[in-house]
Amino acid sequence: MAFPLGEGLILLFLRLYCNVHSPPRAEEWNMKKIELEIVALSHSITQTHSYAVVLGEVNGLRRLPIVIGGFEAQAIAVALERMQPSRPLTHDLMKNFMMAFNVELHEVIINDLQEGIFYSKLICSSESDTVEIDSRTSDALALAVRFGCPIYTYEHILESAGILMEDTSKGTKKSDAPTTSTTTTTGGNDDLKNLGLEELNQLLGEVLEQEDYIRAIAIRDEINSRKK
Repeated sequence: MAFPLGEGLILLFLRLYCNVHSPPRAEEWNMKKIELEIVALSHSITQTHSYAVVLGEVNGLRRLPIVIGGFEAQAIAVALERMQPSRPLTHDLMKNFMMAFNVELHEVIINDLQEGIFYSKLICSSESDTVEIDSRTSDALALAVRFGCPIYTYEHILESAGILMEDTSKGTKKSDAPTTSTTTTTGGNDDLKNLGLEELNQLLGEVLEQEDYIRAIAIRDEINSRKK
């Protein structure tokens, strides 16, 4: 397939240096995509270098917290706060590189979850071709914020890793902007095993009020393990 010079170079780069696939498989077309938005970026003091980016179901009550590293959290936070670094960060450079050759990022899909690790893909296109690129979820989110493209996942991922929030629509009005928080947690995973299911659910509600999503992930996993 022939491409204009610029598009050909960028797509060649993507094919050589990234894990690029053809358009979605038939079974993926049959799975309904659920749109998400970034609602918070959380940091836990007691867990060094541990951050969680929290994705919320658009027009829904479920949240999908994903643990990421400090560098990735910074890359997302910079874009969310519309900060202008003196020199482009890695994700800024990637965006500039793609835009220079007319390659658009249309959407990000969190498409798999294996042993607690989320897998994502970027749907990119030029005037002549469309490609899927496997990506770490943190990198995919950092690029999604920069391009302003939608973020999706599938029902089975939200079902297994999501957290259901209480409906607070009758209370305080929800802010449209994502928030960042720094919270202190007490206790470890060993303590959770000594709690009953009712106590775990109560504790989950408390840490969610504190916006300590990293602690919430551990509690959610413990609750899910009891239900199996």
